[in-house]
Amino acid sequence: MGIVFFLCAGHVWLSNRAMADKSTTADEIAHLTGGYTFNHWDDYRFHPENGNLPQRWQTLPIIVHGVNYPAQTDAWAKSDVWLMGYRFFYQSGNDLATMLASARFMNSLFGAATALLVFFWSRYLWGVAGGLISLGFCAMAPTMLAHSALATSDMCMAFFLLASVSAFWWHLHRNRVSALLLSAIVFGLACVAKFTAVLLPILGIILILSRLCEKEPLRFGKRTFSTFPRKLGIIAFSLGVHVMIGLLVIWLFFGFRYTAFNPTLPPGEFTFPWALMLSFGGWKADLIELCRKWHFLPEGFLYGLAFVLKHAEARGAFLDGDYSIYGWVSFFPKAFLYKTPLSLLAALSLGSAFLVMKERSISVGNFVRRYGSRVAPLLALFGLYWAISLPSHLNIGHRHLLPIYPVLYIFCGSLGWAMTATFEKSRTAGSIVALLIAGLLAWQTKVVTTIYPDFLAYFSPLVGGPSQGYKHLVDSSLDWGQDLPGLRKWLDAHNADNEPVYLSYFGTGEPDYYGVKAIRILMLPNFDRSLPSWYSFEPGIYAISATMLQHVYWPERASWNPVIERQYQGLRRNEADFRLLPKQPHDQDELFRGLPLKEWDDAWRLYSRLRFARLCYYLRARKPDAMIGYSILIFRLNRDELNAAVTGDFSQLAKITGKALTTPEIPPK
Repeated sequence: MGIVFFLCAGHVWLSNRAMADKSTTADEIAHLTGGYTFNHWDDYRFHPENGNLPQRWQTLPIIVHGVNYPAQTDAWAKSDVWLMGYRFFYQSGNDLATMLASARFMNSLFGAATALLVFFWSRYLWGVAGGLISLGFCAMAPTMLAHSALATSDMCMAFFLLASVSAFWWHLHRNRVSALLLSAIVFGLACVAKFTAVLLPILGIILILSRLCEKEPLRFGKRTFSTFPRKLGIIAFSLGVHVMIGLLVIWLFFGFRYTAFNPTLPPGEFTFPWALMLSFGGWKADLIELCRKWHFLPEGFLYGLAFVLKHAEARGAFLDGDYSIYGWVSFFPKAFLYKTPLSLLAALSLGSAFLVMKERSISVGNFVRRYGSRVAPLLALFGLYWAISLPSHLNIGHRHLLPIYPVLYIFCGSLGWAMTATFEKSRTAGSIVALLIAGLLAWQTKVVTTIYPDFLAYFSPLVGGPSQGYKHLVDSSLDWGQDLPGLRKWLDAHNADNEPVYLSYFGTGEPDYYGVKAIRILMLPNFDRSLPSWYSFEPGIYAISATMLQHVYWPERASWNPVIERQYQGLRRNEADFRLLPKQPHDQDELFRGLPLKEWDDAWRLYSRLRFARLCYYLRARKPDAMIGYSILIFRLNRDELNAAVTGDFSQLAKITGKALTTPEIPPK
């Protein structure tokens, strides 16, 4: 067990060490603000859509340590977790580095727990050698290391999905009351980990059917249930216990109170009204409305579920240079291929080949009977998760595939079983297999050491590695706002001449906090900041987040075309007036040729957005001069480039873009 502890502890250390020099990632600001509000204020208005349990767990250290909380005013009243989070992180005098480090460490314990569960599963299937091999691949996986030390809910849900199906399967094969209670409690915790837990009832039905197909009777306590009606009866009892304990856990995590708003605190309302959240309609909306009416579940839990279902209808997404709000069936298969190390794919292929060779003499039916029952929960989880992922409209991140990876690591353990079996027949052949396994593990280790500390930005050599990642996937698959400290270090080292720096950043980090002094172009999210007053694009350094470069969440996400060009050129004729906007008194009703000031503000916003979109159209063809953690792209632009890309006519833009596309690529520094 010493090796097991070393690998799990090493996973925790390495994941946290990699994030020590990273800025706040997009969702962390909401998780910590929501979790602190849950724990300290017993209020559930903030961020109920992303799991009550992980948010509570991550903020336990700052509850003990104590922090300053923003005034409960406008953002509190409208349940704006992003604006409240910005004030909590950057305007309340808190030690942000300590807050983030402690929350990330707490979450990395879910990563270690997942790795430990992988080991126990693999040891059960393949023996100790298989367990250690599986643990090695899991603990040294870029995907696991990327998400273990992020204060989000993805790793927590990956653990509880595997833990819940495992506990339920164990309960179906054990006659102990303790097994039933453990399964029910884990199920309840999964329900407050993330709303992906809605898959568990379906998984439960699949496992029940699989268990009923087995010839052995069901047992509970000292009683045996052999006939089909008796089996159904004891299963119904078991499901009833799961439902009751699941409800108890949910109500416990929401303070045994229906309303999400603590009545002793300043009042408020949800950011989006209930009517909008339930506008997706259908039986799901009707069921949530019924639960609201009868207070069957806490309001915060129901609102979070409705929020997830509503926002899963459509969401801006990017894949291989294409854009969609409804996603692609190919998104997750491609994301899996792009973000999975070849060493893992090779290990799975080799393990499968060994297994087929070992059992080639038995029939398919006997093969299924020999292994089916033992791996049923793993196959059910893997198959069902893929089945619901493929048609999903929510194509925003490879992280949503995290729950399938533990299953793959477990199956890598078949290599250990193959090695042991081969050694029993021939020491020479066994030694060869052992060397192959050592080579695969060394390969996996090299992958990790090469990409460290930018685990989130890992991309397979199949698509050109991490330097080409921004052309295929963005958002949380690559660019989650984590590289502001790296940008500051790069600027300190490479901007001795104090060139102007322009920044378009995707994420919830605050550039000023991390020492990045730049002219801000467009930022997402904006935290209710007013649009910057007039600025011109001058020669200098342009630092642009990959997600902003690809324009995933802006209307001008497609290729630049003559229609947009005419609109842009029409607005550009008003540049002289746009320059005057910040100088005008905003208490006057009408300015500039009799038009209201608001119309000029709106026109400036649109022009600013189109101007940046036109620049990005060129920069997507141009090779970056440097990359910060592979997520922030650096472009040093001269006057000629800017004139053609921003102020030139359509033919000039097309000419310079075509030239950039044909320029040989030089690896960025």
